[in-house]
Amino acid sequence: MLRVAVAVRGTVQGVGFRPFVYRVARSEGLDGWVLNDRDAVRIQIQGSRHAIDRFLDHLHHHAPPPIQISRIETTEIACHDPTAVPTGFVIRTSDAVAAPGPTIPADLATCPECLAEILDPDQRRYRYPFTNCTHCGPRWSIIERLPYDRLRTSMRSFAMCADCRAEYDDPADRRFHAQPIACPQCGPRLKLLTGHGEVMATGDQALREAVAELQAGRILALKGLGGFQLLADATRSEVVTRLRQRKARPDKPLAVMMPDLDRARQYCQIDDHQAALLTSPAAPILLVKRLLDSPGNCGLAESVAPGNPWLGVMLPYTPLHHLICQEIPCPIICTSGNLSEEPMATSTSEAVQRLGAIADCILTHDRPIVRPVDDSVARMDDRGLQVLRRARGFAPLPIRLHQPEPTILAVGGHLKNTVAMNVGDQVIFSAHIGDLDNLSSLAVHRKAIEDLVGFFAVRPARVACDLHPDYLSTRLAEQLAAAWDVPLVRVQHHHAHVAACVAEHHLQGPVLGFAWDGTGYGPDRTVWGGEVLMGDENGYRRVAHLRTFPLPGGDAAAREPRRSALGILSELLGDRARPFAERWFTGAESETLLAALKRPGLFPRTSSLGRLFDAVAALCGLPDRVSYEAQAAIDFEFAVAAGVQESYPLPLTDADPAIGDWEPLVRGVLDDLAHGVPTGTIAAKFHHGLADWAVEVARRFECPQVVLSGGCFQNQILQSCVSRRLTAAGFRVFTHQWVPPGDGGLALGQIFIAAKQK
Repeated sequence: MLRVAVAVRGTVQGVGFRPFVYRVARSEGLDGWVLNDRDAVRIQIQGSRHAIDRFLDHLHHHAPPPIQISRIETTEIACHDPTAVPTGFVIRTSDAVAAPGPTIPADLATCPECLAEILDPDQRRYRYPFTNCTHCGPRWSIIERLPYDRLRTSMRSFAMCADCRAEYDDPADRRFHAQPIACPQCGPRLKLLTGHGEVMATGDQALREAVAELQAGRILALKGLGGFQLLADATRSEVVTRLRQRKARPDKPLAVMMPDLDRARQYCQIDDHQAALLTSPAAPILLVKRLLDSPGNCGLAESVAPGNPWLGVMLPYTPLHHLICQEIPCPIICTSGNLSEEPMATSTSEAVQRLGAIADCILTHDRPIVRPVDDSVARMDDRGLQVLRRARGFAPLPIRLHQPEPTILAVGGHLKNTVAMNVGDQVIFSAHIGDLDNLSSLAVHRKAIEDLVGFFAVRPARVACDLHPDYLSTRLAEQLAAAWDVPLVRVQHHHAHVAACVAEHHLQGPVLGFAWDGTGYGPDRTVWGGEVLMGDENGYRRVAHLRTFPLPGGDAAAREPRRSALGILSELLGDRARPFAERWFTGAESETLLAALKRPGLFPRTSSLGRLFDAVAALCGLPDRVSYEAQAAIDFEFAVAAGVQESYPLPLTDADPAIGDWEPLVRGVLDDLAHGVPTGTIAAKFHHGLADWAVEVARRFECPQVVLSGGCFQNQILQSCVSRRLTAAGFRVFTHQWVPPGDGGLALGQIFIAAKQK
């Protein structure tokens, strides 16, 4: 007779792991128990060595998704008293005392069994929008603290009815110990409100009337899994236009929820790998190529994603979404419930206050959302999955570090913010927070920090932030470090970008990192953004960058590509830039700017590739003023013509750091424009020129490991072109997969660097 203590770590709480352990132990005839602890799932088993070996092998190799085991630790226990382990196998009450660890599951899309149930009139959960089981449903959005039990979730106020209790206690049932278990008798209920908060209907009638409102062309605010969403008919141009006007989102593409995979394939090119991701438990918004000439796309309003060859597609991922899509079998706009640039609403009172002027009605319910969890955004390319916005389905699943480190809180950057904290060797991200441009966003940022620190009941040993002294996240980090009396580590923006990719891939030794984005504060107090860094875990050196140019108006250039273009042309052409200035600005504005550009030091200088993209896009006649970040650069990417082989020159100087001189490139663009060369050809030559420059830099510094990071590498053509040419030149190229390449990944890099500071 052998007795073994087992600790299982990973994503093993809230995913049906204890019932799985129970069934395997019973099938092997083992005695013992299993419980959720705050840092692991703990098991004690007693039986023959052969039975225990088979049990452990089954855990290792046959755990069903979404269970993710990172490691299993076993210890043999002296078996002096056989009665210390119960006869049979039981699930014990959780231990709420031990130190917590990152075993939290992400929210999970509706499983096929639950979907079949809500569509079957003979089932007691027919049309019940909060149906779930151990394989699906809310997790991270409802957990208040560990260990994961119903009393520690926002479901604690819903007492189970006798039928649900019987399922919960039945080892043969898929709802065995399913903490959010609910049914129409005992679970959350729907309520339909007017935009002013007056009750229109409750229960199933609320759902039916909400569907009727959507069918009539009205805008619906829906309380989803991790926050409110705005829904509207994606086939009616006037409805989409009204939503854009009310939401103050004139141009940025809107995500579309398709009823099912077959319908999605009528509109988009979706291969088997993309289909698997769309139908996975994570169920993100996936960027897929549109079938622009298909009959299906004739029905999609052009204003959903104007001029965009890609479409952000998602499938229904909660029973509520499925029930709506069953009644409305056409594409539905499904976008975050907020005004543009504001945080997503999560409570009914917030929705009435902030969304009442956008939505015609509000479909809400009485299950509280503990923390906001927006929809994730991802894409698949020739290198596999790339998460662009890490939220529902991916947060808070940990990213593992190479080794355990003291706990570090990283507050991220200013744009596309996420915060992160490591517990040992595992980094846990908050869900996507967004840009910290207003007080409400900053409040969400602060709450996300409090949530991570409080959830894991730890006091960070260090706080990490961006080097920029005026970021709101930096100021908060300074306050936290002072309050906790711990060191504050300031991490340069582009170093954090490169380090995030290094950490994600567990790279060892020197790397050459291309960090290309719109803006980042440099140690020399200039605006960086077209950087090449060489370094290892002990530090980095800026070995190359784009030639700098002035940014008239400073930060305003991010929303006005014409300013970047004028800054470059004034340096290149001097007074001959006047016709361009008069094309883009009023007479008084152009005179003022041209005069100011002659005064050195009046405007900040930048090496930003993002601003160079903007400048060339504006020269080509693409938007010289934009309504969202990188809009002109994105349009320039979409303009790239296939089959073009030429590239613009971007010579590399012999200086230290080496400088990529954009002057021949811009002169080439101006010459092509003068000769009527199409924008698509110019865009292709621009992308190829950047890829050629990357290879030239890599060959000069002869580092075999190359990392691509920063927001510019969300440009799929640029990332593919650069990585292909570097690979062909013999370099090992690493790009982001599970962590966004943009500023949403900065917190991981900040932790990685802060951990190395002794």
